[in-house]
Amino acid sequence: MSAREAMLGRIRRSLGVSGADVERRAAVADRLMRAPRGVVPARAQLPADEKLALFVQMARAASAEVEMIDGADIPSTIAPYLADRQVPAALKTGSDPRLARIDWSQSALDVRSGEASADDMATLSHGEVGVAETGSLLLVSGAENPTLLNFLPLAHIVLLNERDIVGDAETALERLQAMFGKGRMPRLVNFITGPSRSGDIEQTMYLGAHGPRYLLVLVVRP
Repeated sequence: MSAREAMLGRIRRSLGVSGADVERRAAVADRLMRAPRGVVPARAQLPADEKLALFVQMARAASAEVEMIDGADIPSTIAPYLADRQVPAALKTGSDPRLARIDWSQSALDVRSGEASADDMATLSHGEVGVAETGSLLLVSGAENPTLLNFLPLAHIVLLNERDIVGDAETALERLQAMFGKGRMPRLVNFITGPSRSGDIEQTMYLGAHGPRYLLVLVVRP
């Protein structure tokens, strides 16, 4: 018997219970399920149109660029964006089925799927949730969404459905939990707020220090 098992055994004996107590386990599970939410800022509790406006405001304040578009306009929005920043017209994406449905046939962009490498200058991801109070994006890891796509390129472009913008971080995490189910949450969830930045060198803010220099959020209308 390990020291841990011995200690837990003494605690159980002092309480007059056993580790196989079904009722106690059920009571604990019920308490966890009904746990109260934390404090949610009032500024995040808004109607849908005001949440969208706040998300755009906060994302732009964090140096992200935000465009409201229709789904059919994704290729025609990305191509000039990259050209204006002298980024090659090549785009790396994950195998997310939502990205696979995009029609690139009329675009001059070279779009390929796979993990990002140091040579990839621009990548495209799909955000799961947007947080209005901070202008943040929640992106999940997995085979369809390699995490390096978020951090290696010069320019990172993220698609976000307008209906997936919520007011606060607590609601965003609850949305993910409901989406994936208990025990199936992704191993990694990235909160991304604006492009990479650092003020470590002479306290001068520098974009692109540890990741993308450019972040474009394309909010796709329903």
